Amino acid sequence: MIYHVLVKPGSSKEEVVKTDDELIVRTRKKAHDGEANTAVIKLLSQYFDVPKTRILSNLAQKANTKLSKLSRSIHKTIEIV
Repeated sequence: MIYHVLVKPGSSKEEVVKTDDELIVRTRKKAHDGEANTAVIKLLSQYFDVPKTRILSNLAQKANTKLSKLSRSIHKTIEIV
């Protein structure tokens, strides 16, 4: 399955919220050195009850960090294999 994910790094809490058309993932980790990406993969693996290796992201860690400079929210596409 493929999901559109809105990542909110630096949030006050860690959670995954499903809306009609996307997942919103809030993590306390900052979008620095891939910390937020790692946290998002961990949160999604817990949410879907699958191993972390089954979560595939379309953004490289370096690109994710660049996007975070423009906005605190980062859009991604996640595939669960």
